[in-house]
Parts: sequence; C-alpha cells; structure tokens
Amino acid sequence: MAVRHHDRLPLLVRPAAFPEWYATLFSGFYLPLFLILLALILRGVALEYRSKSDGTRGWDRALFWGSLVPAFLWGVAFANIVHGVALDARHEYAGTLLDLLNPYALLGGAATLALFTLHGAVFLALRTEGELREAAARVARRLGLLALVIGGAFLLVTQLDSGKPATWVTAAVAAVGVAGALAATIRGRDGWAFTANAVAIVAVTATLFGNLWPDVMPALDAVHSLTVDNASSTPYTLTVMTWVAGMFTPVVLAYQAWTYWVFRKRLTAS
Repeated sequence: MAVRHHDRLPLLVRPAAFPEWYATLFSGFYLPLFLILLALILRGVALEYRSKSDGTRGWDRALFWGSLVPAFLWGVAFANIVHGVALDARHEYAGTLLDLLNPYALLGGAATLALFTLHGAVFLALRTEGELREAAARVARRLGLLALVIGGAFLLVTQLDSGKPATWVTAAVAAVGVAGALAATIRGRDGWAFTANAVAIVAVTATLFGNLWPDVMPALDAVHSLTVDNASSTPYTLTVMTWVAGMFTPVVLAYQAWTYWVFRKRLTAS
C-alpha cells in the first residue's frame, strides 16, 4: 500500500521540531518500532494481494497480525513514555527490552488494543449492512465492555501515578466516550457509536500528553528527563514548522473529510 504524500507530513514535523526526543525514542525503542513498521508493511502487502490470490487464509492472517501488533505496541511505547524510562546524562536509553515490557506497559498495550479494535468494529458496523454489520455489532458490544474495563484500569493507574487535575477530566471524558459507544451500539446507533469512540481516543491521547507536559520523555532520574525546552529545535525552526503545519494541516483535514463524505454510504454485497 503506497503512502500518500500528506501522510509524510507528521513524519517530517516530529524530528524537525524535537530532534533530541526523536533520536532518543528511535534508538531506545528501536526493536518495538521496527516491529510496528514491519507489521504495517505486512498489512499493506496483505491488503494489496489478498484479492489477487486464490487462497485468502494466509493473507487474512497477515492482515490480522499486521493490524494487531501496532495497536498493542503503540500502547506499550506510550505507557513507557508516560511512566518514565532509564535515560543517562546524555539522554540516551540505558535500559533493556525487558524493561519496556513491564506490567504497566503491557496494560497500556492491552488498553490501546481493545480501544482500537473496538473502533474498527464500530466502523465496520457503520459502513456495512446485513450479516456483516450484525457480526461487527456483536463484536463491538463485547469489546466495549472489555475496553471499558482495561482502558479504565490503565487510565486510573496512570492518573494515580502522574495525573494532573485537568487530565482527570480528560480521563473521565474517555471513559464516558467508550461507555457511550457501547450504549449506542446496543441501540443500533452506529454513527453515534463511532463518534463517541473517536472522542474517547482523542481524550485518551490528551490524557497521556497532558500528564507528560512539560516533559516529552521523562527519565527515572528526573534530572535526565527530556523536556519541551531541552529537546526542541531552535526558535527559528519551530517558527517555520508552525507556519508549515498551520498551512497544510487544514488541507489534510479537509481532504480527509471530503474522502469520508464521498464514501459515506454503507457497503452492500451487490
């Protein structure tokens, strides 16, 4: 699957705005991020060749694992970033792979996996009809309870560990969003379910980054933490990147909104 040009913009903004963070993250988390990249490549290949092959079982498995691995490992990565990792005086990762697979990080991975899988099931129910929609709705109802329990536990532990007054609000919004998605799915309101779960994902993201501020990667020894000050580029670079993001982000959002509008109708078998 080819990467569209507008998908490359965030990949360019991150290292340019916070090069120190980018270097530490991709060196310390090299293996998990490599596995994410490998899984995404496998997923893209499966999407491309599934319809061109006589047998689909192998491609279905590739698509399954290519989707599951990133959903789980992103949660593991962000949980470690929020909790703090072993950084030395040069802001280089000083831990091991096993240090990243701690219970809190695994809980974070399970939470994002449940939340993203729920979002996929809700979206599938929204875009299809007949037996496929009914099957997706059944899966969404089961996953809604799972996401509410696991995601709630992860956010509660996160808030007790590094929570701030404002992020208690966003964590509550996330819980209400998942609960709303579950309730809407039960009532057959697929559009409201998708919207509610999208709000939950945004709220979870706001909670994690809100707890990080002003750090971008806290260290177990706070003296060695990377912050928005010591990890950022020069003011001139940040100014240029702000103008670039300000001009192109609305274009990307408008394009995505347009594509969703064009393909807004449910898919049928005919």
